[in-house]
Amino acid sequence: MIWLTWRQHRRQFLFAAIGLAIIAALLFPTGRQMHESYAQTGLADCVEALSRTEYVSTNDTAYRDCTTLAQRFNARFFKYAPLAILFTFLPLLLGLFFGAPLVAREVEHGTHRLVWTQGITRLRWTLVKFGLIGAGVAVLAVGYSALLTWWVGPIARVTEGRLGAVFFDEQALVPVAYTLFALALGVFAGTVWRKTLAAMAVTLVGFLGLRLIVLFLVRPRFFEPLTRKFALTSDQEPNRLLGDWVFGNGVHSASGEEIAPNAQVHCGGLEPVPGASAAPTPPPDDPCVLEYGAGAYNQQTYHPADRFWPFQFIEAGIFVALAALLLGLAIYQIRRRVS
Repeated sequence: MIWLTWRQHRRQFLFAAIGLAIIAALLFPTGRQMHESYAQTGLADCVEALSRTEYVSTNDTAYRDCTTLAQRFNARFFKYAPLAILFTFLPLLLGLFFGAPLVAREVEHGTHRLVWTQGITRLRWTLVKFGLIGAGVAVLAVGYSALLTWWVGPIARVTEGRLGAVFFDEQALVPVAYTLFALALGVFAGTVWRKTLAAMAVTLVGFLGLRLIVLFLVRPRFFEPLTRKFALTSDQEPNRLLGDWVFGNGVHSASGEEIAPNAQVHCGGLEPVPGASAAPTPPPDDPCVLEYGAGAYNQQTYHPADRFWPFQFIEAGIFVALAALLLGLAIYQIRRRVS
């Protein structure tokens, strides 16, 4: 049974391994350039030095210099960021081409009946196929997850952070969990619809639908979001290099009412006094102050960067649990419904 399963799927694994090697060949040169530039320009050092400071002064020379380095880094390398979006579909591809045909193709061609008449029980047939294919796909997933985690590290650190929607899905644990879920969804769909194309269609819609639901509705609620407030007339602002996941900005009146959603306002424009530790406060008749009212403040809603690993464990756990549930249902279908 093990040899038969290997012969049936060895071509798929060969093509997947070749694909992973091609991806590695494409990513390694650019990844090395990003890591070298991140370290050699001093960007890594200044980001690390500022990583414990929540608020910074807009007149802080060290902060301005570091953000300038970050802007230069992004100008050079952010063009590669769309590749990270494309790589979010790698787990789906493995689910489509390994999971969906695993049972559906056998049922379509009737080859499962031949095996079941050779002294191989349904349960043994199922466990061997699921176990071998699942282990092989997991190895592939760990490989490209490690590669992508290394590759996106520098650019994620100086843009939206590791918790950001673009880069979170390509790092650490969740790509492996997505892959196992896609595989299990494809297998289950094959036991229900029993046609390869139908199983692939269900896998495509189900995978993308659940990923979008988790991204926009579930992940932001893993923990209670935090808020930070800072005055419109202050020279202090949140440190943009912390890597926090900021998903809400707004200007609020002194009474707490939101008066400018999706905005962040700084009533600056005054030249700092030489030797002063802070910029001068705009006068009460300053147009900015008059527009928003005295006592108005900015408010951000965010998840701090140090929640990266808790979010990884929670989301990976959700998708692994769903994968286990789908595989359990697939085993039930094969033992009770597939004939």
